[in-house]
Amino acid sequence: MLRLLAVLSILLPGYLQISCARADPGKNVLFLALDDLNDWVGFLGGYPGRVHTPNLDRLAARSTVFTNAHCTAPVCCPSRASVLSGLLPTSTGIYNNQHWWKPNHPHLPTIPVHFRENGYHTVGTGKIYHHTAGNNPPGQWDDFQRNLFNDNGWIRHGSPLYPWTPAKPRPPEFPYSGIKLYSGEADWGILPQHEEAYDDTLVAGYAVKYLTNLPQRGHDKPFFLACGIFHPHLPWYVPRKYLDLYPLEQVVVPKDLPADLEDIPEAGRKLARRKSGDLSRLRKTGRWRTAVRHYLASISFADALVGRVLDALEKSPAARDTIIVLWSDHGWHLGEKGHWHKRTLWEEATRVPFLIAAPGIGEPGQRCSQPVSLVDIFPTLIELCGLPRVKKLDGISLVPWLHEPSRTRKRPAITIEESGHVAVRGMRYRVIRYTTGQWEVYDHRNDPEERTNLAMDPSHMSIIEEARQWIPTAPAPPVDSKKAFLFDHRTFTWTHKKSGQVIKGK
Repeated sequence: MLRLLAVLSILLPGYLQISCARADPGKNVLFLALDDLNDWVGFLGGYPGRVHTPNLDRLAARSTVFTNAHCTAPVCCPSRASVLSGLLPTSTGIYNNQHWWKPNHPHLPTIPVHFRENGYHTVGTGKIYHHTAGNNPPGQWDDFQRNLFNDNGWIRHGSPLYPWTPAKPRPPEFPYSGIKLYSGEADWGILPQHEEAYDDTLVAGYAVKYLTNLPQRGHDKPFFLACGIFHPHLPWYVPRKYLDLYPLEQVVVPKDLPADLEDIPEAGRKLARRKSGDLSRLRKTGRWRTAVRHYLASISFADALVGRVLDALEKSPAARDTIIVLWSDHGWHLGEKGHWHKRTLWEEATRVPFLIAAPGIGEPGQRCSQPVSLVDIFPTLIELCGLPRVKKLDGISLVPWLHEPSRTRKRPAITIEESGHVAVRGMRYRVIRYTTGQWEVYDHRNDPEERTNLAMDPSHMSIIEEARQWIPTAPAPPVDSKKAFLFDHRTFTWTHKKSGQVIKGK
């Protein structure tokens, strides 16, 4: 008995220390995602005019800002699947928006699941996964705000307008923009409703309420709170006050340079021509500047909502003990390279706002210009929070760069387009390899706007060879598309139409 007590006296303090560390409020995580936000934020300076992002800028002032951060795919679903799994699209086979990760990878570890399995209270709201309903089963979270969302995953910004049904047809004033583009989603305007009724306001409100109620909930577990703001994704519906921040005559549109595509391979021109009819019509109808204005207003609306969540955190007992991660899934073209939308492999589509505020690590406002990828988020959070490692992640922890932002990183950021084209972004160069075997090379030190393709310059062959070694050599084949499954959102089960296999969401 005395020997048992002696053993317990040695082991128990260590056990208590481990338990307290697991429940340490210093391990809280606020996970903020924005949609289709390029580098047009104050702290990155991507917009040539003035952009109103005071809340993002104040967060940047207390964070490590990764100024050379890039998505793994220039479209929502594969980018978000990559962030949440820590795997590249070439590892998962998830390449486009028609892919569901859950029925194709039912046992894939994800950020919320890993945190939940290791003692966290995991809660979420808004667009975290793409296809929120079909990709986001209840077992991912302790609680997720689902009552806002329909089977497609979200209700868009104009909740009184979506989804359209025979009993609820499009309103006569649609589209609000006065111009019909490639789909009903490509709209903008001011909705006839108060700001508090916008769906993104309700999304932010959930996060605010959670943080406000922390004293009542107590600190029995650290929390992982994910808040996905849908703006500035189309449609660009905003309250008027955000539009008023940008007088039309002061809005700056990208340079119209038709010759910019002349030195680009045909495969790249094909990417640029996607949805090119939209840009052409915007120019012909004189709506280009108006559309850019609404994108800017959508950024400022998203910024205001992020500010509400930050204010709630600062007033909460977790104010000094929470890691904040903010990211956008990919960028957006507004006319650069003659392109409107995303899905390309140039800087406008791949560069994203990405920052980490980790209490006690690094200096406030420090900036890291080394190339980093959103696939690095998962391993970074694992190290910051002291969680067990997940095997075979494609990303690497950025904690060393939080301590030393100037530390050299040899690994570039890789972006994979669904056709198999790949961009490799290093410290100085962007290299694009097309499946046709053709290349683009841009020197960002001398050509930050990527105007001159240097791929045919013999002096840059070594740059291509350096980039080649980072391109995945055995990419996974595309997984079955969502059309291959029958999905029952009531039970969160997927039935494969061909094989009859039933996958239950957990």
